[in-house]
Amino acid sequence: MGVDVVPEVVADDLNPRQRRRLVVEATLRVVVPVVVLGTLYYVLPLDHGADAGTVAEIAFGCAVVVVVIVWQLRTIMRSKYPNLRAAEALAFTIPLYLLLFATTYFVMARSLSTNFTAPLTRTDSLYFSVTVFTTVGFGDISAKSEAARLVVTLQMLLDLLLVGLVVKLFFSAIRRSQQRHVAQER
Repeated sequence: MGVDVVPEVVADDLNPRQRRRLVVEATLRVVVPVVVLGTLYYVLPLDHGADAGTVAEIAFGCAVVVVVIVWQLRTIMRSKYPNLRAAEALAFTIPLYLLLFATTYFVMARSLSTNFTAPLTRTDSLYFSVTVFTTVGFGDISAKSEAARLVVTLQMLLDLLLVGLVVKLFFSAIRRSQQRHVAQER
């Protein structure tokens, strides 16, 4: 059974100025938090070693991503423009998720240089996180220790969930929101 998404017709109820404002607001709701997250990633001290606390931080970070996804689903279902809201949700959730794993890889590389085939800067860690997410896997950086391989495996499995399940949930939320709006118009 395919996902039937009714195209959103923003032009019917908004003039060009209102449409531009809607798009600008949506863009700012994504760009500002992502810039803040990216800035925090590069400036926060991440000098502590990988230990049980790091595992707890990863678990907490994954829980935060889940909470963000649930919150995004609720806002999509309540939105007058669910397609736009779903695009916003993905544009925020994916960078949050990638930065979580980039932080994990950076801390792991700093705590034990043998975790990866090369020393990782923050940019290298982000690059590695993105190459794992996109399944490109250039091979210039790879997990070397069992702990690093377990974390990379976890990211790969969560990548499949994020891409498959979360996108499906977002489309389902769009459809429900649109069906609710159609029912309200009747």
